[in-house]
Amino acid sequence: MSRVLVLNSGSSSVKYRLFDGSSTIAKGLVERIGESGGEVADHRAALQGIMDETDLSGLVAVGHRVVHGGPDFTGPTVIDDDVVARVEALVPLAPLHNPAALTGIEVARKLLPDVPQVAVFDTAFHATIPPEGVTWAIDRSLAERWQIRRYGFHGTSHAYVSRRTAHVLGRDPASTNVITLHLGNGASACAVEGGRSVATSMGMSPLPGLVMGTRSGDIDPTVIFHLHRVAGLPLDEIENSLTRHGGLLGLSGDNDLRTVLERRAAGDADATLAFDVYCRRIREYVGAYLAVLGRVDAITFTAGVGENAPAVRAASLAGLEPLDIEVDPERNERREEIISPPGARIPVCVIPTDEELEIAGQSRTALSLPD
Repeated sequence: MSRVLVLNSGSSSVKYRLFDGSSTIAKGLVERIGESGGEVADHRAALQGIMDETDLSGLVAVGHRVVHGGPDFTGPTVIDDDVVARVEALVPLAPLHNPAALTGIEVARKLLPDVPQVAVFDTAFHATIPPEGVTWAIDRSLAERWQIRRYGFHGTSHAYVSRRTAHVLGRDPASTNVITLHLGNGASACAVEGGRSVATSMGMSPLPGLVMGTRSGDIDPTVIFHLHRVAGLPLDEIENSLTRHGGLLGLSGDNDLRTVLERRAAGDADATLAFDVYCRRIREYVGAYLAVLGRVDAITFTAGVGENAPAVRAASLAGLEPLDIEVDPERNERREEIISPPGARIPVCVIPTDEELEIAGQSRTALSLPD
């Protein structure tokens, strides 16, 4: 056995999945950690419970999802005290996410001191984006001092899905160019050239880019200045508005796209506008990444919305037929792996993502273990 335990620690939750090779042996989610009415008091108790209930014989590694790796972590990394300190130093870049991951790492290292632990970073896949793709035109001294640049996120998903797309098409991932669209409550686009990320929509944080459930995506930065100076809103309130009350929620009052689609079907104007804004933004990024890649071998939808919302897939690519991009209505409704018409020059695919399996694989890679 060569089992890998994958942990995704949130501020009040721990999601886990145990793999033996590519097979899932156990999985689960502990929620409301430390909250009133919750089942466990803290992350140590949550992880202890997971380990007590799970057969960890043959465990060779624990893989931890870490959201932000900053500019230095460009691949899966075996965890030691120095790595922990460096991830702690990145907390200002990801104050909502990295502290929870660090808690999971700390507890798992104590409970499983003899098992190697590996950090797999959401940002690492995007380390291959060239300098002109991660650099913003601001004062260079400010950017360098405060580590201001594009990092990108959802890297494990984009890596997994782009590789799976190549396999579905019978192609070598190293010679396949794919635009991947990870559409969930969080959403991002990525241009993948020969297995390497060369552009992505999220930035220094997961806020910019596509419209999301509660995040605004791209806006003019002047909006922030205007709300602060003219409307008199404090910066914390503006940040909260853009990250927690923007996106579909801000436009329609609902952050769940399923509800937005139901309201749209009933003729609701706000839901219709939210849907149109959402899909137009996706189409704009697809167009931009066609230009970045030059040659595109496939466009792939993934994650909760991407895998389960035919209306979004159709509307997001509508009007691109002159560019040889088209969705077949019947294949789209059936959610086949390839939803473009037979023989299409640029296939459109729907590929389920599996970030935990990718983390398990990358953890083995970091430790030079066989799959």
